[in-house]
Amino acid sequence: MKTIGRMFLITFGTLSLLLGMLGIVLPILPTTPFILLAAYCYLRGSKRLYQKLISHKTFGIYIKSYYEKKGIPLKTKVYALAMLWSSILFITFILIDRLVLRVVILLVASGVTIHILRQKTLRLEKEQSLPKNQLAERI
Repeated sequence: MKTIGRMFLITFGTLSLLLGMLGIVLPILPTTPFILLAAYCYLRGSKRLYQKLISHKTFGIYIKSYYEKKGIPLKTKVYALAMLWSSILFITFILIDRLVLRVVILLVASGVTIHILRQKTLRLEKEQSLPKNQLAERI
């Protein structure tokens, strides 16, 4: 029974990781929640896969930033919102005919936007290492 549970967690984690990877190029899919779900599944199903995921140069950043409550870099916020809204507007006004579906999709996109904007914005590493008086001069 324990082996079946581990296999389920590993399979579900891998599926979540694949969806997260798709979310990088398809703004309709949220990347971070799927990557976090994969980390959760791997943590309970395979320590080796979990270590591999959190040490990955791209995906590890998502996980560490979330767990350490650091936030999202400004560049990532701008990119995510631009991709989100460009694809949502295309989908809702070009591909979908029903008003109800358009409203639901726009409401979901608005909720995602609010969530992204509420996250702390990470500062550049250079700015974090500057003394406060130099940091004020740069801003």
